Amino acid sequence: MLNKKALLLPLLGMILLGCGGDDNNNDDMTMMPAPGPVPVPTFSFEVKINNLTYGQPLSPIGIALHKQGHFWNLGQAASSELEMLAESGDNTALLAMDMIDTSISDTAPLVPGKSVTLTLSTQDITDMKLSLISMMVNTNDGFSGLNAIDVSALAIGAKLNFKTHAYDSGTEANNEAAGTIPGPADMGEGFNAQREDVNFVSMHPGIIGNDDGLTNSVLNYQHKFDNPLMAVSITRIQ
Repeated sequence: MLNKKALLLPLLGMILLGCGGDDNNNDDMTMMPAPGPVPVPTFSFEVKINNLTYGQPLSPIGIALHKQGHFWNLGQAASSELEMLAESGDNTALLAMDMIDTSISDTAPLVPGKSVTLTLSTQDITDMKLSLISMMVNTNDGFSGLNAIDVSALAIGAKLNFKTHAYDSGTEANNEAAGTIPGPADMGEGFNAQREDVNFVSMHPGIIGNDDGLTNSVLNYQHKFDNPLMAVSITRIQ
């Protein structure tokens, strides 16, 4: 008669061998890494600005990308942010408006005959507009720039070229008097919240100067300007 223990031992060994095989299979399984985040594309623009005037320094150039709104509208009252820029050259408030997607400002005035190149980027180019602005600092409240230029369809390597004109914010009388010009011709007052002129944006009438009969003017022929004031090229680089 067969020994029952002799029959059970081989069977038990087979069961244990099968269990050991399952453990080895689990140890050999390779864990797949979780997929990483999809990279967000970046769209970049290089903007070159050249001061074309003979003797009119321009306040630090400010550039913004935005989808809505305008920096100014001809025939309408200037915003308080535009007034600050046009009277003092300070673009901080203008570039911080809610409509702005991203912005950049140079740190120094752009003197006649010189150029500067600034670069700014965004992660959404849909319906994107570019605006640029600067004050003619030897004026009461004159400014120049580009107003909501559509760059949404600009291809990589493509370029847009513009020439800018002179505008008047209409917030300060163009009396050219001592103490009212913030530029190096006078080093006078900049922003003043009191509005004393027609109070709407228009084309700038130009400088009169003391050598043309405006005897109380601190300006002269050296500060005069003709349109255009700036040459601007916008290139999409990414």
